[in-house]
Amino acid sequence: MKNVTMRDIATAVGVSVVTVSKALSGESGVSQAMRERIIRTAADMGYVTPNSKRIQTVKALDIGVLVPMRFFKPDSYYSMLSPMLVQELTNAGHFCLLETLDEEAERNLELPNLIRRRHVDGLILLGEPSMEYVRAITAQPTPIVFMDFYDDRASAPAVVGDNTYGAYRLTNHLIKNGHRDIAYVGRTSLTSSIMDRFLGYYRAMLTNNLPVRSEWVLDDRDEHGEVIAPEFPEQMPTAFVCNCDVTAQKLIEKLLQKGYRVPEDISVTGFDEYPATPASLPSISSFRINYETMLRSTVQLMIDCCSGRGALPSRMVIGGHPKYKESDGIVPIP
Repeated sequence: MKNVTMRDIATAVGVSVVTVSKALSGESGVSQAMRERIIRTAADMGYVTPNSKRIQTVKALDIGVLVPMRFFKPDSYYSMLSPMLVQELTNAGHFCLLETLDEEAERNLELPNLIRRRHVDGLILLGEPSMEYVRAITAQPTPIVFMDFYDDRASAPAVVGDNTYGAYRLTNHLIKNGHRDIAYVGRTSLTSSIMDRFLGYYRAMLTNNLPVRSEWVLDDRDEHGEVIAPEFPEQMPTAFVCNCDVTAQKLIEKLLQKGYRVPEDISVTGFDEYPATPASLPSISSFRINYETMLRSTVQLMIDCCSGRGALPSRMVIGGHPKYKESDGIVPIP
């Protein structure tokens, strides 16, 4: 019987030998759907690797997605990401079950039904719950992957956006446009993402020898995590760096109500490039994380964890790019 080669598999699938090699060795550069197609074809053809008797078809997994309810609001970033994550898992040939985490369950450290009833092989936690809840959920044996946050005191890998660099780019952009009095809007104690975006703002200010005034670091959330318009400081800055576009929209609405023009009087930047800006407001300059790559990377990491290949805690950082629009401009001339 003829030994099956990678070239035979490549011909059967209609791809290059390099693509087959990457797919079988687990290297990047191959979509999950194509990787699984190649692995199935190799298994059907009886391909034998140097280290194993036969390629095995990837098992279809049951993966849970858990989202804290306070983040699962209409027009929130996670309300956009969660169905896309479900679709990414489905496209990869796995089954997905979505559950939300309400405040009472989080307070009482109740594990989700998906884990208590052993419905899933692994769980993706989308959005950062309390520190105590993170400890509780990572103490049980089901593999966990954090998406869009991290906690270095918990034994779970994470996939996050490049929040620090993104806020650094936005703040530097304002500085290049002549702004020196720049505020940051975001409740830094709420999530690691908001804190990292503050650190990007802070770095840009220090790099340019500009003061970071405590009265210009403003809260945008109430005690339940609901986004609210910040209280304005007594002395107004010429620009605000907001931790997300939802906050930026509320800030711009309040500025307009107070008689300020955006960006003629005050410039504003957001983050996430989501949700779409209402037509009544200037479009918001923002930083867009490559969330398509974030979704694919999270799914692959979850698969690796379930198969024992992603056991070590790690933090994968996904890049992005700034999108400068109508809400920022040059510093106003006195």
